[in-house]
Formats: sequence, structure tokens, C-alpha cells
Amino acid sequence: MRSRTLLWWGIGMLVAATLLGAAIVFGYTEPPGFDRWWNETISTYRADWMLSFALLLNQIGGGWVAIILVPLLMIAALLIARRWRAAVFAAAAFLASAGAVQLLKQLFGRARPEDMIVVSDYGSFPSGHTANAATIAVVLWLVFPRVWTALLGILWVIAMAISRTLLSVHWATDTLGGALVGAGVVLVLGAWLLPWVRGTSRREAAQASIG
Repeated sequence: MRSRTLLWWGIGMLVAATLLGAAIVFGYTEPPGFDRWWNETISTYRADWMLSFALLLNQIGGGWVAIILVPLLMIAALLIARRWRAAVFAAAAFLASAGAVQLLKQLFGRARPEDMIVVSDYGSFPSGHTANAATIAVVLWLVFPRVWTALLGILWVIAMAISRTLLSVHWATDTLGGALVGAGVVLVLGAWLLPWVRGTSRREAAQASIG
């Protein structure tokens, strides 16, 4: 995919996430009807195995595991595969994604659902767990552009998003915002760094973009 295409898709996703958060926080005094409907519906179908799986994803996708362990393991795997430029790209993506999530959390300060099953930090929008899942998925897809990496990435993001609403720690639109932020940040960085990651010169990248 061309750098210009990545850039516009990334910017579009980040703008969409910001507009979504603004519309929800400043346009509604109560959560939108879809959020309330999804929260009530998914709470009706909770089962013990579903909660156990959601709690596992809660540990994997948040706290020191998501902030430190998962990025380090991914960077280490890329280094072992002798893809040090991809490792740098992944590290930058994790940092930028986490920063963007915290910026929007502080900007909007959306209240979380009242029936939370687990304790979480300040700000419901966007979902940091879902943003982190999307960051991992898109980084791997850009570094290893295969159908199977895309499919696994999509499944991973969907599973994380559902788990967050299953635990009532996020509204459904929070997870959509998180996915947009995580993917958008990586695409913007990819537009800038991917030619370097793949060993393509700036001139070749510019010619590919024009062509």
C-alpha cells in the first residue's frame, strides 16, 4: 500500500475517533441508545467461560503486561527475526498509540458504565485495551502483509472490544474509538517509516506514491 494512502487512511481514522468522542461527550447527556442497548444485551448473555476469557484479555491488554511486556516481546521477536527496523517501528507505534489514547481520555473524560466488573483508570473513551490490540494488529499486518495476519488481527481486535463491553468497563463506542485510534496512529507512522522499514529509499517511495 502506498505511503500517501496509508497517511490519508490514518488521518481519517484519527479524525473520525476524535469526532466520535466529541459527539458522544458534548452531544449527549446520557450514553447514546446503541451503547445502552449493547450494554444491556451483552450483560444478559454473560456466561462463566465468557467472563473468564474477558478477564484474561483484561490482564493481557492492560496494565504492565500491555504497556511493557507485550511490546518488549514483540520487539524482541522482530529483533530475533533480524528485523530491527520493524522493531523500531513497533516501539514508536506503541508509544504513539498510548500517548494518543491518554490525550483523548483527558480531553473527553467520559464516564464509564456504572456496572463495571473490574477496576479501570480515568476516562472511558477511547478504550486503551482495544487501541493496543489494533496497534499490534496493524503493525504486524504492515510488517508481514499477509491475509492470515490481517484476519488474525481483525479477530484479535474484535475479541478485545467485546471483552471490554462484556466486563462493562467500556461502552461499545469506546471500543470503536480505540480501534480507530490504534489503527490510525500506526497507519500515519507507517506512511512515514514503512519505506525505511522495508529498506526502500525515499526516492523509490516517492516514485511509488506518484505512480
